[in-house]
Amino acid sequence: MADPTPEARTALAGGPPPAAPAPPRHAPLTRRVITWEILCVLALSLGAAAVSATISFIGTATAPGGLAEQTASLVESRADAERPWLDLTWQLFSVIFAMAPVVLVLYLLHRSSESAKTVGFDVRRPGGDLVNGAGLAAVIGAGGLLVYLVSWQLGLNTTVSPSGLNEHWWQLPVLLLQAVKNGVLEEVIVVGYLMLRLGQLGWSPVRAALTSALLRATYHLYQGVGMFVGNLVMGLVFCWFYHRYGRVMPLVVAHSLIDIVVFAGAVYLIGRVGWLPG
Repeated sequence: MADPTPEARTALAGGPPPAAPAPPRHAPLTRRVITWEILCVLALSLGAAAVSATISFIGTATAPGGLAEQTASLVESRADAERPWLDLTWQLFSVIFAMAPVVLVLYLLHRSSESAKTVGFDVRRPGGDLVNGAGLAAVIGAGGLLVYLVSWQLGLNTTVSPSGLNEHWWQLPVLLLQAVKNGVLEEVIVVGYLMLRLGQLGWSPVRAALTSALLRATYHLYQGVGMFVGNLVMGLVFCWFYHRYGRVMPLVVAHSLIDIVVFAGAVYLIGRVGWLPG
């Protein structure tokens, strides 16, 4: 007969059951771990978009006619007009899987004993977030429109076509989803996550904000020089707000509202008002 296990012997003796083994501890956030984490997150998301936008800008700027003769579409149709169901499927696919880097970032925060609340990506203050977000959207949106119109007149920008979708009943709902997706993806990663991790590396708030804003401007470079400058300023303002208040949710609201106005304007205004290019 086999000898009883230590647990069985303890139970027979009437003693307390053995303690459960402690869960494995996560690796500490060393400078090396943080650096590689940042590089991996950006390579899977907006860092790759910045490289793509730079290549696109070089191609557009060196094309015959330069930037002024080119058009940049923010949301492109992925199928012909005869198969709207396929285009809708592509659009929903792009929105859903664009959220994967955000999920990754939230998981990485959880692993380091942090959470979405650490960067203020939560709904604890809905009223204040909506008010602050709407105020930021009004200021940044008006300034961005002015920069776009002036730079387009100077030939420093492409003609931005916010929506290349065909006219279907789902066009506007999909554009609203794309707008919210942009707000969540960009602000959580480029402001909340990046500012937090760069601060943990010992970077000053100014240096971290400049890096974040430069990244934002670069992945918008495919739209032209004017929008590069406009997004650089927007990035600096958003990073200042985040550093001041520690919440990324108002930035998500502001960015989403700006893109909603831009996308809705593409549907209802372009071609109907003379001062708006397109």
